[in-house]
Amino acid sequence: MSGTTNPFLHLVEALDPKDPQQRFFNLSKLGDPRYERLPFSVRVLLESAVRNCDGFLVKKEDVESILNWKQTQAQTVEVPFRPSRVILQDFTGVPAVVDFAAMRDAVTQLGGDPEKINPVCPADLVIDHSIQVDFNRKTDSLQKNQDLEFDRNKERFQFLKWGSKAFRNMRIIPPGSGIVHQVNLEYLARVVFNQDGLYYPDSLVGTDSHTTMIDGLGVLGWGVGGIEAEAVMLGQPISMVLPQVVGYKLYGTPNKFITSTDIVLTVTKHLRQVGVVGKFVEFFGPGVSQLSIADRATIANMCPEYGATAAFFPVDDVSVNYLEQTGRDAEKLAYITKYLKAVAMFRDYNDVSQDPDFTQVVEMDLSAVVPCCSGPKRPQDRIAVSDMKSDFDSCLAAKQGFKGFAVAPESHHASEPFQFNGADYSLSHGSVVIAAITSCTNTSNPSVMLGAGLLAKKAVEAGLSVKPYIKTSLSPGSGVVTYYLKESGVMDYLFKLGFEVVGYGCMTCIGNSGPLPEPVVEAITKGDLVAAGILSGNRNFEGRVHPNTRANYLASPPLVIAYAIAGTVRIDFDTEPIAVNAQGKEVFLRDIWPTREEIQAVEREFVIPSMFKEVYEKIEKVNERWNALSAPSDKLYPWDPKSTYIKSPPFFTGLTMALEPPRSITDAYVLLNLGDSVTTDHISPAGNIARSSSAARYLTDKGLSPRDFNSYGSRRGNDAVMARGTFANIRLFNKFLNKQAPRTLHLPSGETMDVFDAAERYQQAGSHLVILAGKEYGSGSSRDWAAKGPFLLGIKAVLAESYERIHRSNLVGMGVIPLEYLPGVTAETLGLTGRERYSVVVPELLEPRMLVDVKVRRRHPISVEHCSCFYTFGV
Repeated sequence: MSGTTNPFLHLVEALDPKDPQQRFFNLSKLGDPRYERLPFSVRVLLESAVRNCDGFLVKKEDVESILNWKQTQAQTVEVPFRPSRVILQDFTGVPAVVDFAAMRDAVTQLGGDPEKINPVCPADLVIDHSIQVDFNRKTDSLQKNQDLEFDRNKERFQFLKWGSKAFRNMRIIPPGSGIVHQVNLEYLARVVFNQDGLYYPDSLVGTDSHTTMIDGLGVLGWGVGGIEAEAVMLGQPISMVLPQVVGYKLYGTPNKFITSTDIVLTVTKHLRQVGVVGKFVEFFGPGVSQLSIADRATIANMCPEYGATAAFFPVDDVSVNYLEQTGRDAEKLAYITKYLKAVAMFRDYNDVSQDPDFTQVVEMDLSAVVPCCSGPKRPQDRIAVSDMKSDFDSCLAAKQGFKGFAVAPESHHASEPFQFNGADYSLSHGSVVIAAITSCTNTSNPSVMLGAGLLAKKAVEAGLSVKPYIKTSLSPGSGVVTYYLKESGVMDYLFKLGFEVVGYGCMTCIGNSGPLPEPVVEAITKGDLVAAGILSGNRNFEGRVHPNTRANYLASPPLVIAYAIAGTVRIDFDTEPIAVNAQGKEVFLRDIWPTREEIQAVEREFVIPSMFKEVYEKIEKVNERWNALSAPSDKLYPWDPKSTYIKSPPFFTGLTMALEPPRSITDAYVLLNLGDSVTTDHISPAGNIARSSSAARYLTDKGLSPRDFNSYGSRRGNDAVMARGTFANIRLFNKFLNKQAPRTLHLPSGETMDVFDAAERYQQAGSHLVILAGKEYGSGSSRDWAAKGPFLLGIKAVLAESYERIHRSNLVGMGVIPLEYLPGVTAETLGLTGRERYSVVVPELLEPRMLVDVKVRRRHPISVEHCSCFYTFGV
């Protein structure tokens, strides 16, 4: 509670009259009829505002704004929100801890006490993004990959272990434990906090866009940038626009052959069409009660792919049953249920009288869902499995774009022979070369994981196999998955098809797919083939999964195995056999596909509470290499100037006690001229470090060989590497060059060079820089380096038609101005080519949606034009 100044202390009462020390804010005592009409997700925002109302950071009028949601949600009203906790993964967590360490240095230099720099809000960091698929199809692949992970990341892990000791209120979950979102779901989630005798809803923000997965358990959470997360960790509320809430009504019964992945890909496409960017989506209707928590979590996980801020499933009996199944104790279950019912946050999806008001209601009939995939370049581009073959063929012919590869018609059936392990094979367009059951989207869900295992069993029994050159892998979300796959007897069949456990972490989906066999790469390159990756992940943007797979499809784990067996995505499973076995018998997918009833029977028998208890009781101690890892004990981190992983960042250099006013932008050059849907994958350093890149040259100068480069993600604690990797994506399309390349035009000299090298030359000349972009700039993962990197390149502003919310706030946090054209205005309508010089007068007093003039000076002939833009600071 926020002290005696809180005007709502009269709402506090005992949850149990027999124990007056256990208290809560009873929102029902507000006596306000508006409360029970609020969406359940908004009730969480209201409770936080009431509990934290101190008249300074959270004011009484903020509470009134939330209570009056029905009127204010369409008026761009900002309210503060103080989440109960923060969650981090290591890719985004390392920079946060680096910043905290640098803050301690800065406070010391200013004469303060460095030990006062600690997270105020509880923070959990799960190390899950460092492992990659270097080894597969071997009995010891898991151990070899984990050993390599430690060898490559020892400096990072030592630094994180230092952080876990140096900072209060921060917990580190060691590598090898699982994917952050699944560990959150199965172990870290409180659902209801019981802190110092006060009950309140669990809520969180995380430095990963798929933090929304926890919404499937009724815990309100979403992804923010690392900069926002650090502010929350330091006790600051998030300032957010009171969201519109779209009610998504589910009804009907799913077909017995479809999976939760099919449902989520259908929902993703539908909500993209509806338009839910920046809004909450709250699910209701009788269809919800038919979905398991794992199903709901799968849908909630994909929230960033349909653009919403949160995708909320209020707590119901199914949620409580899940908590029991995952080993939570009976006392906790009792107070969770009692508290949520007392504050009208417990849901019965079959009771229409509980349906709240929504901004808009859309519906989906679960019985209409069909098996599907998404791709070849975006998660929202859903394709029915029955249409995959024809859709891929049309993509081959279409012009270069989200659904096109611009392959000449005479080359559509080209093939390239190669040898692998002494046998002859050939690849063609659509050949599958990566098949990965990976990422938090599906590996949290026993139904699809067991479904994959049962399909593997039937496939092996039918005499089917997967070609040995296809890079297959299984990276479960937690140790519990391995436990029930083994106990149910399906793990051996997965292994026989090449899907053995290669690691516990977010691997293929983030580009940690590891190398493909050299003969495969040579065949793809020689034939200029559109090879395919098939993965059970949630992201398939260009250049993300692997540089040599131009087509990448998201699919359920059973479909990943099916396409791996087929060896191509150019197949119609309805009319063509998945394969022919050694006896010459044609086997169709329908012959080996398990039904929902079969899967549910195995799940009921083998997914039991004791598994979760056994795995999570030892989660923080089970990794022997982590336990043995030595780390500094100093309160200030002893930076190693020779380290290429951990480096003191320049963000706090020259910090003063007095706040400096913002500075105007004068005669800036355009560093990059970009189009629509530039993602954080295009901006932020990710994946492997190319040998010809600026980052590679830097590491080589430091004495490293290419085999020791590791990935950009693993080097997020080194700003010198990250600045050089900003805009280094090979699929970046720069209008200056009119082609895809991580390069740009240095305008004064006319030379084409790597983006970092051009930016460095501009900075040496003292020139300001800006970026021109189109719609949806910064969509994708919530990467703080997508803002930190441009800041270090000297970029002062971005001029775009629209922004992804998290990225826009990150730009603001780094002092890069996100300018948005007025409605109907674009670079094209203004005749801007990017070769002009740009000036922006930035006022000292900044306000949301402030209108500013951008002065544009053309080079030939010299003239001045004005381009009005919204300055979207703080929106």
